[in-house]
Amino acid sequence: MSSQEGRPPAAAAIPDLSLELWLAHLESLHPRGQAGIELGLERVRRVKEELGQHPQCPLITVGGTNGKGSTCAYLEAIYRFAGYRVACYTSPHLLEYKERVRIDRIPVEDADLCEAFARVEAARQAAGAVALTYFEFGTLAAIEVFRVREVEVMILEVGLGGRLDAVNAYDPDCAVVTSVALDHTDWLGPTRESIGFEKAGIFRAGRPAVCADPDPPSSLLAHAQELGAELHLLGRDFGHFGDRLQWTFWRHGGRRRGGLANPGLRGACQLRNASAALTVVDLLGQRLPVSMQAIRRGLIELDLPGRFQVLPGRPAIILDVAHNPQAVSALADNLRDMAFFTRTIAVVGMLADKDIAGSLAPLAGMVDTWLLADLDVPRGASAAVLATAINGAGLAGHVECFASPAQAFARSPELAGENGRIIVFGSFYTVAAILHSMHLVDDRSDASGLHR
Repeated sequence: MSSQEGRPPAAAAIPDLSLELWLAHLESLHPRGQAGIELGLERVRRVKEELGQHPQCPLITVGGTNGKGSTCAYLEAIYRFAGYRVACYTSPHLLEYKERVRIDRIPVEDADLCEAFARVEAARQAAGAVALTYFEFGTLAAIEVFRVREVEVMILEVGLGGRLDAVNAYDPDCAVVTSVALDHTDWLGPTRESIGFEKAGIFRAGRPAVCADPDPPSSLLAHAQELGAELHLLGRDFGHFGDRLQWTFWRHGGRRRGGLANPGLRGACQLRNASAALTVVDLLGQRLPVSMQAIRRGLIELDLPGRFQVLPGRPAIILDVAHNPQAVSALADNLRDMAFFTRTIAVVGMLADKDIAGSLAPLAGMVDTWLLADLDVPRGASAAVLATAINGAGLAGHVECFASPAQAFARSPELAGENGRIIVFGSFYTVAAILHSMHLVDDRSDASGLHR
């Protein structure tokens, strides 16, 4: 692939920095650092052209309010088990930045990222010192890593929205929208219709587009039609049925893949995500043939830290990055499907720009004690704000406030007891803080496979 694109620009004049220093540099380019959000494609496209980035392998873009990470994980695993050199770019990360940039399901080395950052910086300066955001710089660098390693398929997860997201500077051979719900309304608009339009922006004329939302907004349907995208809808063109033991995937025209074990990721919504992934596999089957064995292994032999992840031991600990009403509703459904527990303790930290009251409402009556934490990060909400939302909505349960997620979590085992459960949710930052804490004080985190 890289031979068809030409060599990236030289970076000899760029200092040889560590990954930590490069990430600090990325943050310095935007006044709001890592949290800086400035939608638009003009900046990325200028540097992209300077780099000569024109991927030649099949490229899949995955967007949606919830389910993006799961769908990417299914595709990544299926194509890897099929024998392809698979690249996957996702965000945000939990513990280390390089989790975002993976080849063959393994995070790339620091050196690979540093070399890519240097090439992006050289191109950025050559293009007129373009003021890239943290995410834009990281997206360009990920593509640099992938093309140098000559991958055979790229899977790119949208960061925010779709139409104006940095990932959308690259034309997908197939695009997926997993779901459309209210989130990031300050940037994407206040309704599902406005958000649906933004997410449909990743579709391309004459190319397959997959939507796994069971009730897609009319704006998404209209935009796909206006673009001339080849739209495949859940329930009309593909879907699933089955029971607790196995399930069947179907596509329009009578095509079926039956006798599938339930996905390795937990939750009822995972069949929708898995069905979307299998639809992509079918649609790209001529360019990327995949065996049934690869599909079966790819669906069950995977893990995704922080997505309803139940850690071994007592009390039970559930980690979930759910941070909006739709995701927390799925979390609540999954909790109801678990075995009986004497008590449920919730450790919660959220960002201030989220729908806090709406996100906590699905757990009404399910939590015995809320352990609320300040998030000392850009856009972080205070524990007091969370407490006000809980008390105002009458969600029931005792409330305690803490200065950090780690402090809140330290309190939780005493309250849960051996026969209780602890749920940690509300933000990637919250789950990451607990993972860091457990890595230091609890060897169960190693057993769960979270620190590979």
